[in-house]
Amino acid sequence: TEEEEAFILTFNKGWRREQTRERAIQKLSLLMGENAASKNHHLHNHHQVFDISIDVLPQNGSKCLDDDGRLKRTGTLWTASAHIITAVIGSGVLSLAWAIAQLGWVAGPAVMFLFSLVTYYTSSLLTDCYRTGDPDTGKRNYTYMDAVQSILGGVRVKFCGFIQYLGLFGIAIGYTIASSISMMAIKRSNCFHQSRGQNPCHVSSNPYMIMFGIAEILLSQIPDFDQLWWLSIVAAVMSFTYSSIGLGLGIGKVAANGTFKGSLTGISIGTVTETEKIWRSFQALGAIAFAYSYSVILIEIQDTVRSPPAESKTMKKAASISIVVTTTFYMLCGCMGYAAFGDLAPGNLLTGFGFYNPYWLIDIANVAIVIHLVGAYQVFCQPLFAFIEKWANQKWPESYFVTKEFKIPVPGFGPYKLNLFRLAWRTIFVISTTIISMLLPFFNDVVGILGALGFWPLTVYFPVEMYIVQKKIPRWSITWICLQMLSMACLVISLVAVAGSLAGVVLDLKVYKPFKTSY
Repeated sequence: TEEEEAFILTFNKGWRREQTRERAIQKLSLLMGENAASKNHHLHNHHQVFDISIDVLPQNGSKCLDDDGRLKRTGTLWTASAHIITAVIGSGVLSLAWAIAQLGWVAGPAVMFLFSLVTYYTSSLLTDCYRTGDPDTGKRNYTYMDAVQSILGGVRVKFCGFIQYLGLFGIAIGYTIASSISMMAIKRSNCFHQSRGQNPCHVSSNPYMIMFGIAEILLSQIPDFDQLWWLSIVAAVMSFTYSSIGLGLGIGKVAANGTFKGSLTGISIGTVTETEKIWRSFQALGAIAFAYSYSVILIEIQDTVRSPPAESKTMKKAASISIVVTTTFYMLCGCMGYAAFGDLAPGNLLTGFGFYNPYWLIDIANVAIVIHLVGAYQVFCQPLFAFIEKWANQKWPESYFVTKEFKIPVPGFGPYKLNLFRLAWRTIFVISTTIISMLLPFFNDVVGILGALGFWPLTVYFPVEMYIVQKKIPRWSITWICLQMLSMACLVISLVAVAGSLAGVVLDLKVYKPFKTSY
């Protein structure tokens, strides 16, 4: 009933006053029967923010509530796949031609395929950690950090949180920069054609970063992941759009050239020095690793999935679908881009086609990139938003500013629940990422560092360690040794990728001018 649901939600707000608890428990006992009420005595002395657990609700509880007392999850295999594709196929797909150019026709596709296998395997391990204990009825872990705390605990929880949320903050900055580059490309392309090539059409990135920031401030007021399904689907469609255009243009250029460019070993010595080739190869590893890193938000996506069947089964299918789709697109876009440009493959595939016709098609691709990044920004930032808001509710459970929600009627959509703390905190977050993007417009290299640093702990180390504990795998068994070898190999890759990205930052610093970036 609506009354039952209202009281359950009051509990989930985390009120800790004894009188409030007593009144809520008494009311729940009337609504749900004496049997449920008799099991609630353990809540009286609980000193942390709590949710209604399976102990509070009868096994055949309300149709609108899940086994943890929260509203029924509605996510499906397809919405989960859309979330993953939105997170994985970012604008980074356009840099894969450059990455393959550094590694060559042999190592480039091989490394990409290897990363896809590692990402899928570790994602499968991570899906088994959504519930602690039994995969069907165990305690739910709502976030990546919850899973680490529940299964591993200790200082590793703080390390995980620091790496995860720092990475998400960096991604938000990188997406702001990438979107402004695409918007500037549209402006310059149209200006170039209107002036028939007479105007160099220099454009500042700052206004476009501000426009992107305003859009994100509005969209960031969507309360949680479960309500982002439509934005993820739109973003996934956009990612296919610009990837397909980039692929088509690459095929067209190969046909025009009449040959496949490139070599087995990558960019030739002479075009770059031996030292530059080494650093570029390391940086290419980081670019490919970062392109596949979505484990950081996998638990949060899994928490939107309905059950039965078990959430882990649905997520494993979603991960397999998403990895197959993204790897196919990565291979096609990266390889055709390299075949089209050879050693001169650009950092952004679409910019390699310059201002030549069909310029309107490149404009469409850049519009699709912007729309996709608008959605991907939200998909990546929601876990960080939720973490800070949960912390604030624990810290100030009786604060009117933090906990009060105002219902604002929205014609055709039902009431919108406005929370003042959410409005203020999320707005400040978006403004800060926008300002940093304007101050450090070469931040894509720094994001590469964050991505390389985050790849090993978040995509490999924690999933492997949690799986070992969850499945009680004996130390020094064959399975344990293989998992540890996988973890150490990925650590080495992450370290060399960090070294390559640092070299890129050093080069960018030589021409650094804050707030004065134009193209």
